[in-house]
Amino acid sequence: MKLLLIINVDWFFVSHRLPIAVEALKSGYDVTIACHFTKHKQELINMGFNVVELPFSRSGGSISNELRTLKAVRKLIASEQPSVIHAVTIKPVLYVGLVLKTFKKKIPFVAAISGLGYVFTANTFRAKLTKFIASIVYKVALAHQNKMVIFQNRSDEKILTEVASLKSNDKVLIKGSGADLSVYNHTSEIKRPHIKIAMACRLLREKGVYQYIEAAKIVKGQFPNTELLLIGTPDLENPNTVKQSEIDIWVEEGVIDYLGHRNDIPAIFSDVNIVTLPSFYGEGVPKVLIEAAACGRAIVTTTNPGCSDAIINNVTGLAVPPMDGLSLADAFIQLINNTEQRRIMGVKARAFAEKEFDVKAVVDTHIKIYKGLLDNKL
Repeated sequence: MKLLLIINVDWFFVSHRLPIAVEALKSGYDVTIACHFTKHKQELINMGFNVVELPFSRSGGSISNELRTLKAVRKLIASEQPSVIHAVTIKPVLYVGLVLKTFKKKIPFVAAISGLGYVFTANTFRAKLTKFIASIVYKVALAHQNKMVIFQNRSDEKILTEVASLKSNDKVLIKGSGADLSVYNHTSEIKRPHIKIAMACRLLREKGVYQYIEAAKIVKGQFPNTELLLIGTPDLENPNTVKQSEIDIWVEEGVIDYLGHRNDIPAIFSDVNIVTLPSFYGEGVPKVLIEAAACGRAIVTTTNPGCSDAIINNVTGLAVPPMDGLSLADAFIQLINNTEQRRIMGVKARAFAEKEFDVKAVVDTHIKIYKGLLDNKL
C-alpha cells in the first residue's frame, strides 16, 4: 500500500500531520511526503519516509509557475502510482483534485481542508471575485467518487458542502490536528503577584497581532506588571507579515516581551495564565488553541470560524469579535480580575481537549479513512 501525502511545505507537515504519517508507516504503508522542503528533508528521510520536492509557492505566483506546479503534481502521481493520496491545505487539495481528472485509474483521494482562507469570508470586490473562481475550482477538484473531505470546523463544512454538492458519506469533521495529551499536561497556575498572557503564531496581520498589541497597551495601563508574551517569527514569504522593526519598537516601549521562535510551547503555556489568538484568518481549528486547552489554560480568542470551534464560550474561554482590540482587552481584564474563573475554565478546557483533541483519536480516524477508501476501491 502506497500513501502519497502532498502538502505545501515541510514545517507545516511536521507540526500538523507527522503523527498520522508515522502511524501509517507502522501500519505497513510505504509513505511518500511531497512538498516544498525548507529544513526537514533529511529528518524525514531518517524516519523512513520517501521525500519528493514540489515547487509549491505559499505567497501566490505567476500563472506559468502554477502551471509548472500542476505538471509536477501530475508527473509525481503518474510515477508513484499511489494506492491513496492525502492532500493537505488549499493548493495541494485543488491541484491534486484537478490533476486526478486526467487519470483513467481512479485513485482514492483524501482532501484535508485546514481552513478556507480569507476569500470565503471577506467582502471586498477582489475577495468576491476570487471566491467565485475558487468555488468553481473546488467543485471540479472535489468531484471524485472515491474521496473523503476532512473539515476542521462546521463553517468550512457548510460552505464547501454547498459549493461542491458533497454527500454525507463524502465528508468527516475532525477538529484540528490534535495534541499529544501526554506532552501538553494540565498543571495548576503558578502563584505569582502578576499575570502572564501568551500569544503564539505566525506573525501575520490576520492572526490579530495588531489587536493584541492594542489590547496589551490597555492592559498595561491598568495592570503595569502584566507580562504579555509574543511568540513566533515574521513570515517573510507572506506580504501581510508583521515586520521585525515593529516588534523591536513594541519591545522597546515595554508593551510585550518577544520570545521569537520556541520549541518549548508546553512549558511556556504551563507557565502562563491566559493564552490568546485573536485571529480573523480563515483558520481550520488553530493548533495553538488546542494545545492551550490541553494545558488547561483559559483561552481568549475570536468568534471567527475555527477559533470559536476551539473553545466553549464562557466555559473554557472567552470569544470576542474579530479585529476588536478593545473587546480583547476587556476579556483579558475580566480574566485577570477573576482567578477562580480562570481556574475553572482551565479545568474544563482540559476536559474539552481530552474529549475533542486527543491526537491518538485523530490519527486513528485518518488510518480508518485510508482503509475505508481502499476497501471501497477493492
